[in-house]
Amino acid sequence: MNYVANLSPYSETTCMQSAEQLFSFKTRLHSFKEKEVCAIIREWHHITYLSVMAASNSSVGSGGSAWSKWQIALAVGAPVAVGIGIWYLKHSGSTTGQDKSSTSDDGRKNKIASMATSSQTSLDMAGDEPNVQFEPAEENPLKKALAYKAEGNKYFKSGKYPEAIQCYDSAIQICPKDKKLDLSTFYQNRAAAYEQMKKYEEVRNDCTEALKLNPKYVKALQRRAKACEVMKDLQQSLEDVTAACILEGFQNQTTLLTADRVLKELGRQHAKEAMAKRTPIMPSKHFIKTYFSSFIEDPIMNKLAQEKESDFAEADLRGLARAKQAFKSQNYEDIIPACSEEVESGDGSLKMEALVLRATFHLLLGEHRKALSDFESVIENEEADIKLRVNALIKRASLHMQLEQSSKSIEDFNRAAELDNDNSDVYHHRGQVHLLMEKVTEAMNDFSKAVTLNPNFPIAYVQKCYTDYRYAFSTRNTQKMEDVMNAFQEAIQKFPKCSECYTLFAQVLSDKQEFDKADRYFQKAIEVEPENATVYVHRGLLQLQWNGDVPEAIKMIKQALEMDDRCEFGYETLGTIEVQRGNLQQAVELFDKAIPLAKTELEMSHLFSLKDAAVAQATVAERMGIPIANVGLP
Repeated sequence: MNYVANLSPYSETTCMQSAEQLFSFKTRLHSFKEKEVCAIIREWHHITYLSVMAASNSSVGSGGSAWSKWQIALAVGAPVAVGIGIWYLKHSGSTTGQDKSSTSDDGRKNKIASMATSSQTSLDMAGDEPNVQFEPAEENPLKKALAYKAEGNKYFKSGKYPEAIQCYDSAIQICPKDKKLDLSTFYQNRAAAYEQMKKYEEVRNDCTEALKLNPKYVKALQRRAKACEVMKDLQQSLEDVTAACILEGFQNQTTLLTADRVLKELGRQHAKEAMAKRTPIMPSKHFIKTYFSSFIEDPIMNKLAQEKESDFAEADLRGLARAKQAFKSQNYEDIIPACSEEVESGDGSLKMEALVLRATFHLLLGEHRKALSDFESVIENEEADIKLRVNALIKRASLHMQLEQSSKSIEDFNRAAELDNDNSDVYHHRGQVHLLMEKVTEAMNDFSKAVTLNPNFPIAYVQKCYTDYRYAFSTRNTQKMEDVMNAFQEAIQKFPKCSECYTLFAQVLSDKQEFDKADRYFQKAIEVEPENATVYVHRGLLQLQWNGDVPEAIKMIKQALEMDDRCEFGYETLGTIEVQRGNLQQAVELFDKAIPLAKTELEMSHLFSLKDAAVAQATVAERMGIPIANVGLP
């Protein structure tokens, strides 16, 4: 995934997608429903399961479709329609960007139970005779069973659940075993009464009996899904709610919201387990290059750029000198050991530089605790160089944002601004975070200051253009919109070697449905930076949005993955497309390749949700005997 053309500390992680991705998902996915191709990715604000599911009844490849990168990347697509959007910041925190807060298990159970009570307490009323007094006269067994059921329903409506259960017990005992549909109804109604009493084990058991008799009983599937959710049997819950979604044609919003909730919880559970045994993977060389290019006032990189090759000519370099040589030669795996050598044996400014460089690579590897420890050692050392402390604060702020600690992130940025008020990196990166938090005005102010302080910083310059576009679009200011489009052209003329200028402008043109122009600018970005795999993925998605050319889109994304086998965005996007095509096994394999590349639990939980959704769909479709291609069709 990317945040502004895959260049910032927020790149290739869930929190690091384009601002458009994060702020217009809800609007785009709901409006997507009205387009010929309605499909999906990485919350990501206010994305619900329902938003994604709105895409479920359309097919890939229709002309005039509106597949955009954020839509494709965040939804599981037509057949599955049980993916998660970028719920991370908004669903883990608040709209104002405050830190996520924990919820007690009991509180969560009560919330689920409350939702179950409000939305799923309906009984099957067929056969009821509400105006007839209950008299167990000499009747045939089925009539007697139906009479018991009717009486049980009356008790249920009056809130007398134990009495209702006794009636359903009698109905179950009397009902002929060959009357499977009626018998399944009695079990389901008894489960509804148990649900009101919060006896979830009994709810699950009765729903299971109902489903043995009637495997496509939607109410029983819904009720068992919620009971299993409370009992933390999330896998069974997901399968049940997926089956209910399929049987309902993805039209019941309550079921969709349940699925969204279960997927998030299951994704987090799997991510927590995977993160505990995760092996750190170094990002691609291109990603590392683009990451460091987002800092124009990095004291270590600026000093390194001024040093000559002869400074590293010695065969037996040690410590920081060895780390710098490893950086120049792109031997990134040796940087942390070399920095550690300096930290353990050195002192003074070199030790501080080594700590910042080591922390930066810990961050890139997803080793968050180690990164935070090293950054803190520099930040709290008042004798350390101000530029080093500020650089450490900016990077720690970005890490806090990845970990959903937005208030801590802003605190670090503000502290950095106090230490060095004229450092453009502070405002550039704080502007990105403000944009992620939907504080567009604050983001505009930050980018404006970054550009004022350093007008020759192309990345900040073009991000300012993009933020201005977001503001003009949201306020429907046509004059401002025209000014922004001219500003993009000026940025390209001023920085013709900056691929981000072309890529961001192409995304804006795509948003305006000027697809032919957008494609030309993506091509120019590739000409400027042919090794940038992310641009190929963007261009592939444009083919879907523009003319529904699935083969061409797949070709471009595969080309990106051949170029960079660590392009998480490519694997995730191609996986969602394969889901759309009904190739679930291929999709799961692609998600499995993306998951180890995730750097945060948040990002990994999103990828697991996509995988879990695909697996659940395949399992349910096979169990129900529904061809994959028909899942989601009315």
